[in-house]
Amino acid sequence: MKKLIAIVLVLVGTQGWTQILKPATWSIEVSNPSAQVGETVDLIFNVKIDEDWYLYSTDFDPDLGPMVTEFEFIPDSSYELIDSLAPIGAKKKYDELWEGEYTYFRHTAKFIQKIKILSQNPEIKGSYAYQVCTDVDGKCIPFDDEFDFGKLLSSGGQKVEKSSDSTSDSKTEVVEGGILKQRGVNDPYSLLAFMIAAFIAGLAAIFTPCVFPMIPMTVSFFTGKKSKGLGVLYGLSIIIIYTLIGSLLAPFMGPETANELATNWIPNVIFFAVFVIFALSFLGLFEITLPSKFVNNIDKQADKGGLVGVFFMAFTLVLVSFSCTGPLVGTILVESAGGLILKPVLGMFAFSLAFALPFTVFALFPSLMNNLPKSGGWLNSVKVVLGFLELAFAFKFLSIADQAYHWNLLDREIYLAVWIVIFTLMGFYLLGKINLPHDSQSEKTTVGGLMLAILTFSFVVYLIPGMFGAPLKALSGYLPPQTTLDFDLTAKGQYVQEDNSICEAPKYADFLHLPHGIQGYFDYDQALACAKEQNKPLFIDFTGHGCVNCREMEARVWSDPQVLKRLKEDFVVVALYVDDKTELPESAWYKSSYDQKIKKSIGKQNADFQITKFNNNAQPYYVILDMEGELIPPIKAYDLKIANFVAFLDEAKAEFLNRK
Repeated sequence: MKKLIAIVLVLVGTQGWTQILKPATWSIEVSNPSAQVGETVDLIFNVKIDEDWYLYSTDFDPDLGPMVTEFEFIPDSSYELIDSLAPIGAKKKYDELWEGEYTYFRHTAKFIQKIKILSQNPEIKGSYAYQVCTDVDGKCIPFDDEFDFGKLLSSGGQKVEKSSDSTSDSKTEVVEGGILKQRGVNDPYSLLAFMIAAFIAGLAAIFTPCVFPMIPMTVSFFTGKKSKGLGVLYGLSIIIIYTLIGSLLAPFMGPETANELATNWIPNVIFFAVFVIFALSFLGLFEITLPSKFVNNIDKQADKGGLVGVFFMAFTLVLVSFSCTGPLVGTILVESAGGLILKPVLGMFAFSLAFALPFTVFALFPSLMNNLPKSGGWLNSVKVVLGFLELAFAFKFLSIADQAYHWNLLDREIYLAVWIVIFTLMGFYLLGKINLPHDSQSEKTTVGGLMLAILTFSFVVYLIPGMFGAPLKALSGYLPPQTTLDFDLTAKGQYVQEDNSICEAPKYADFLHLPHGIQGYFDYDQALACAKEQNKPLFIDFTGHGCVNCREMEARVWSDPQVLKRLKEDFVVVALYVDDKTELPESAWYKSSYDQKIKKSIGKQNADFQITKFNNNAQPYYVILDMEGELIPPIKAYDLKIANFVAFLDEAKAEFLNRK
């Protein structure tokens, strides 16, 4: 008989291996603790999330990959659920590994379920399951816990807090206070990027035929009045007007809108149509104008003079330039939907700040106007280029609806083909080879046009390999998933594993899988028996369906021929999914020695195995078993350096052979 198999642990990141992480703390509360029978109450779940960690939300396709946060209420005649549970303030992100868009929270999270009380002392109990991950060192951890709102309704609305420790019975702490105010959950860096984009759009609006000629006319008026202060007030009025537009629309563009944009085809198709209309307007098919009577009435108010007159002069400029600025303003407002309620306000502020800048600067320093280029056909060229960009961007919204409802209208290669054609035409336009209705005839290509054409054609060349499987990582947030490609050259030529690499048909192989054609197991006992039979070390992969860093390791490291060959030939591989919800037969249930809870599913048993044996609850997490029961250095886990992973496998195998 061979010596008994022992355990070698692979640490995750720089943390010690004897660490159970608890990155999130949950609290529950009610909106009206004194509610009577027949009244409605909001049940509120608040989550405090540690720095550098994020929590997956509830409102994306559960088949995408990440573990969706799920709530289960135990039915009871004492209450009734009203509508569905709503996540508040979740952010959206497209991930190339999942090849789809998911929603998530950072710092804080909030979920609200509305109920109707049907009898006194309602029994409102249930459970929730969720996953938190970190970008720092690649950990993803699933958790679950229980809740009981009945205590809150009978205790005056005190808030109950629990840490996110699914591995032990959480101690309940009652904290005094009313409703916990929601903190901002949107990433400040993404909001800053949005404001920068809005500011650039404001600068672009200046160089359009509706706006640019207005600069000298307006500035000459203020210089004639000998009042630079009025010129500054004019610029401030422009900012106020646009910011007010954002403020009026903000209540309709807040976080609740995110669900509709992510899951409903109607708003996405509407946005697609709106962007196409904007594009056709910029290209010269027609002009979007406001009613002349309304514009004239505002213009009359500008004749009153004084501070009121200056404000209405700014209002007149906003209205007169609408045919050029309207599509840009509409784009910013559409992009602000689903974010913080301040996002459209800040977007309009950033846009108007750039838009008002030349009017204010030239009013203060009129001599600078001598350096302005003359109006001409180039202004319409700016407008047409914006039209091409609007047209390309429109397909993002149609793609979202197409993916959500499986219409199969915009597969990745069709989407890319549309973009390639649009930007190729844009490149020829910049070279003067295409003329549109409002263009002036030009026999020469300008140097600026030539440089822009070079950039445009370079972008087209970058897009073309995507038709055959290139990932195009820089555009992952705008393209359909790579799995929709009909012709993917990157999927060819993988190393084929021999059929005798495993001992028997693996359990759960009908719904669990290993990447890159690796043949292995999904049950620890079955894999351990095969490792003994084949006299190989056992490579354990603690993973999860919703573990993005696990997928990243598989995509970047496991796919390397050196790593893949070793995993297929030198080890028996078992993938233990810690978040799989498949319930096992009752005969396979057991009570955990760690938290005294009954473990009923594949995921809960695998997670309990990782914790009780290895005192770790993070994924990805790799364990190798040898014949001695001693640790084999080096210890590796979430490490995207292929050479390090190859060295780890080779040294583990060499030590295994020495200890046989």
